Amino acid sequence: MSPERRALRHASHPFAAVLRQVEPGSCPSRFNFHCHTHCSDGSLAPLELARQALELGLEHLAVTDHHSLRAHRPIAEHFEQLADQGVPTPTLWRGVEISCLLEGCLVHVLALGFGPQHDSLEPYLQGSSVVGPALRAEAVLEAIHAADGLAVLAHPARYRLPFARLIEAAAALGFDGAEAWYDYDLQERWQPTALVCEAIAGDLQARGLLLSCGTDSHGLSLRGR
Repeated sequence: MSPERRALRHASHPFAAVLRQVEPGSCPSRFNFHCHTHCSDGSLAPLELARQALELGLEHLAVTDHHSLRAHRPIAEHFEQLADQGVPTPTLWRGVEISCLLEGCLVHVLALGFGPQHDSLEPYLQGSSVVGPALRAEAVLEAIHAADGLAVLAHPARYRLPFARLIEAAAALGFDGAEAWYDYDLQERWQPTALVCEAIAGDLQARGLLLSCGTDSHGLSLRGR
């Protein structure tokens, strides 16, 4: 995808407008676009995650269980009920974390902000990673875009290949962005790992890619991993 086509896509996508607001201090108190429930490998029940999101005062949230969208509906319904009572709630975006092969390396891709009609993603929502040609990054990217979602490379500095190489490959394929702000030190209370994250953010900005952030919570607190 050319930079021009990607820029046009981002100009019209509502979730891209949210990602353009992401800053180093956005997570975990304003935005969280990478977290898990017990619908995959997390420890929190969906409604407990929702409760903590409300407690934090999150403005925007995407729950990204691995190969599962099961947590989305109960959280969405809970937020709708509260909103009907006049309680401020986060804007909830659909999200899922998908495994794929990029440059021969197994990586994770966050599908974010896709629509209610997401048939193209169904093979990736069955609770486990796919096998065969559907595992290739090109196939995952095509499925995410067909569902009107954005494809974001998760935690680029956690793989066996250098993050610069993976970001370059992802950009060439047409990925929309990557997770710029991430706690690679896995601290009890989330904070971005300064030098690594700043280097990733600079690379993304130079390529015209979107920057995301998230706690990647698997434990009992949405404030950390």
